[in-house]
Amino acid sequence: MPTSFWRSQEIRDRISTLDRSGFAVEFLRRNATYRREYARLQRRIARRATDAAAERAAFAERWGLGFCPCSR
Repeated sequence: MPTSFWRSQEIRDRISTLDRSGFAVEFLRRNATYRREYARLQRRIARRATDAAAERAAFAERWGLGFCPCSR
């Protein structure tokens, strides 16, 4: 994503209204490393090559995430 996108007034206005968790979501969804790791996690789970719950827990721990039980 071009850095000029982050500098647009519309994006700055939207980001300025976010709470901490909202800002974290916006940061992570733009983080290439996070997106690659998440895609790898999803592929491993889809192949059933891993314990899905354990992998998700390890992923969440690595990235400092917390999930509500309803999102699983």
